[in-house]
Amino acid sequence: MKTSDYVGCKSFPCTDINQSSYIIPDVEVEVNTISIILISESAPEKLADYYYATGAAAGTPLFAETTLLAFNDAGFKVNSIQELIQRGVYLTSAVKCGKTTYSIQTNTVVECSRLLERELSLFSNVKAYLLMGDVAIKAINSIAKRNGESRPVPAGSTYKIRGNEFFFRGKRVFPSYLQAGPSFFIEKSKRKMIAEDISAAMELI
Repeated sequence: MKTSDYVGCKSFPCTDINQSSYIIPDVEVEVNTISIILISESAPEKLADYYYATGAAAGTPLFAETTLLAFNDAGFKVNSIQELIQRGVYLTSAVKCGKTTYSIQTNTVVECSRLLERELSLFSNVKAYLLMGDVAIKAINSIAKRNGESRPVPAGSTYKIRGNEFFFRGKRVFPSYLQAGPSFFIEKSKRKMIAEDISAAMELI
């Protein structure tokens, strides 16, 4: 199955995104084998940096590179995104277009969470969601609110709430920090916490 065959945006109502970098995962996956879904912030500015990009002249796409490093930090020796998929990990973003400013407007996160909700519904055997950053956390909370469900992740700084047990529709959620992109190299203090959260999620498989 390819997610892009079932999920898509036609109207592009958001005003603070770059439509030219719109992307829905188009990788072939066996949905029944996916146990962990990692949700990051938004699509990259350059599609060649996306998780599943192929043929990039510079080698490994940036999102793939930093994500593989994060899993290796956590003790899981993987060399490719395909190896992660084979381990039961699926990667996506909360916002399907690249951002145009440092922050993403709340109404954009809410709007795009409709696509994310449809995407997540395709995977029936998920045991945990890794929420990498505030945008991913907001998106999951938006899905719950829209459906009259309790808020999966409470308000508060990530460093204060991470490590506690939270659930979304019966599945564990792990609020963490953004692992996709150049900030992963800059914010070295967060790499240890990202590795801990990945390890805790992977223990559920």
